[in-house]
Formats: sequence, C-alpha cells, structure tokens
Amino acid sequence: MNEIKCPKCHAVFKVDEAGFADILKQVRDHKFEEELQIRLAHAEKDKESAVKLIEANSGLKLSESLAQKDTIILEMKAKLEKSEMEKKLSVTEAIRKIEKERDDLANNVKHKETEKQLLEKSLSEKYSAELKTKDDIIKMKDEEIALRKDMKLKLSTKMVGETLEQHCEIEFNKLRATAFQKAYFEKDNDSKAGSKGDFIYKETDDFGNEIISIMFEMKNEGDETATKKKNEDFLKELDKDRKEKKCEYAVLVTLLEADNDLYNVGIVDVSHRHEKMYVVRPQFFIPIITLLRNAAMNSMKVKAELAIVKSQNIDITNFEENINTFKAGFAKNYELASRQFKAAVEEIDKTIDHLQKTKENLLASVNNLRLANSKADDLTIKKLTRGNPTMTSKFEELNKKPD
Repeated sequence: MNEIKCPKCHAVFKVDEAGFADILKQVRDHKFEEELQIRLAHAEKDKESAVKLIEANSGLKLSESLAQKDTIILEMKAKLEKSEMEKKLSVTEAIRKIEKERDDLANNVKHKETEKQLLEKSLSEKYSAELKTKDDIIKMKDEEIALRKDMKLKLSTKMVGETLEQHCEIEFNKLRATAFQKAYFEKDNDSKAGSKGDFIYKETDDFGNEIISIMFEMKNEGDETATKKKNEDFLKELDKDRKEKKCEYAVLVTLLEADNDLYNVGIVDVSHRHEKMYVVRPQFFIPIITLLRNAAMNSMKVKAELAIVKSQNIDITNFEENINTFKAGFAKNYELASRQFKAAVEEIDKTIDHLQKTKENLLASVNNLRLANSKADDLTIKKLTRGNPTMTSKFEELNKKPD
C-alpha cells in the first residue's frame, strides 16, 4: 500500500498499487499535455518573432539599398552634369585662347610686314647710295682719263727714288692712326707654299669677325729687266697667293704698261679673269682699300639686317609650329577625355544594371519570406505528428477526454 497526502487538506490516504499507478499515469499525462502546450506556444512565438525580424530586416535592407541606389544615381547625374559643364567651359576657354593667339599672330604678322617694308625701303635707299658711289667712281675715272698722259709727272720725285712697296707702306701709315686704327697691314713673309705676296691687309670688328682681307702685289717698271712684263703675267700667281693666304680680295698695284689706256683710267676690275681681283695705279692704292672696306662694312650691315629679318621669320614659323602643336595636343587631350567620359558613362550603366539585379534579388527574397510565412501559418498539430505514432496516439487520447 502507498500513502498519498493531499496538498490542499493535508489528508493522508492509502491506495493500492493499481490505483497508485493509475493516478501516476493521469498526473504524467496531464503534465505532458501542459509541457506540450507550453512548448507549442513558445514555438509559435519564436516563429512570429523570426518572421517579424526577417520582415523588418528585409524591409530595412531593401529600403537602404533603394535609398543607396537613388543616392548613387543622383551622384552620378551630378558628376555627369559637372563633367559636361567642365568640358564645355574647357572647350570655350581653349577656343578663346586660340582666337586670341590667332589675332595676336595676325597683328604680329602685320607688324612684321610693316617692319619688312620699312627695311626693304631702307635697303633700297642704301643700294641707291651705293649706285651713286659707283657713279662717282665712273666720274672719277673719266676725270682721270684727261690726266693719264702726264701721270708720270704727277708722281713725286721721291717716288722715283724709292720702291713701289715703300711708297705704298708710307702712304698707308700716314692714315693708319686716323682711318685704319684696327687694321692689319704687314709684309707677307710666309713663303711655305713657294710664293708670297707683298702685303696683306686685314680688318675685324669688335667681336673678332673679319670685315675684309686683301692680298697686295706691287710691280714697278724699274724692278724688271730689259724684257718688259705685262700686268696680266702676274694675275694668276696673285690669285694663287690670295687663296693660299685665305684673303677675300687681290689687288695688283702696278706701274707696268704705262701707255696702256686700260690701266691708266683708274681702278680696273679683272674679276672676269680671276675672282675678286683689281688692278690699280699707285695713286689709287688708298682709294681701293677705302672702297672695298666701305662696301664690306655695308655688306655686313645688310647681312646683319637680313639675319634679323630671317630670325624674325623663324620666330613666326616657330610660333605657328607651337600653335599647331598646341592644337594637336588639345585634340589628343579632347579625344582622351571623350574616351574617359564614355568609359565613365558605361561604368554608370553597369552600376545601374547591378543595382537593378540587387533590387530583383531583394524582391525575390521578400517573396520567399512570404512563402515561408504562409507555410508557417499552415503548420498544425496534425502535420507535426504525421508519421509519429506516439504523438498521434497522445493527441487522440487528449481529444477523446471529456472536457
């Protein structure tokens, strides 16, 4: 026998083994039912919480994703608008600079053309002056024709007693301190090539650039034997000496062929026989130096002015080349910017496509959650106990109990 104490009245009563087992069974069945109901309630609450949490998270992520997408699209649109505006401003600024440089170039060219015209006018005036000088020389030759017959009488008595070389050297030294301060006029003592001239005249500017150089040969009638020589007999050798000593001009100062009218008229240009060569009488020794020297100085000025003009033309050419280089560089940069702009637009399109796919995936996730929720709502005790005989019998017993 087993004793059982009532928890309310505290009465003690005895039951046999069969009754005790039946009571114990009832207590266990009741306890199992309570625990089952509690667990089902908890499971339902957990299901609802999970569904709500999933819905909240999904809605939040979807909202954030959509908001992020809208923000990215707005930023991309702003960048596109800014890039387009910068491109337009860049193109406008570049066009303005090119137009300004074009106008400056046109004004510069116009200015250079005016300078060129003034220079040509100046050169023309100088050439006219040189022609006038040549006319003066011709006039001097004409005047000298009238005096050629008594030329010997005009030579000083001292000239007869001294050599022609000494006479020319003395005449030059008289003017060296005033007219030829920077000139070199010395005897040609270099006979390495087998022959030599009599005197070499050279003059340079302040920078050491040679202005003029002359090889002189002097021939006197008294220097020859009984066989008379002609001036032409010495021209070839004089030309050779000029070239060997690297002189620009060659001048034969001669008293030979005293009755030859060709040489008695003054300065004779024989460059048709030998390049840059002249034949003169002694009285034209200083004038030939002066004429050749002045012509060389004028030539140097003209060359310098032409060099300036050439340099200015080179500057214009370089400027045009710089403009063309700038245009080519700008076109290249514009093409590169266009390609980058196109690439940026393509990247934006790809981003939009990616966001669209993300949106579709989120919408599909929401649909899956909705299906899961529907399945959870369809969950019943019958479905939970299907295939479980023990649980099925327990629920059947509970259903058979009277209320």
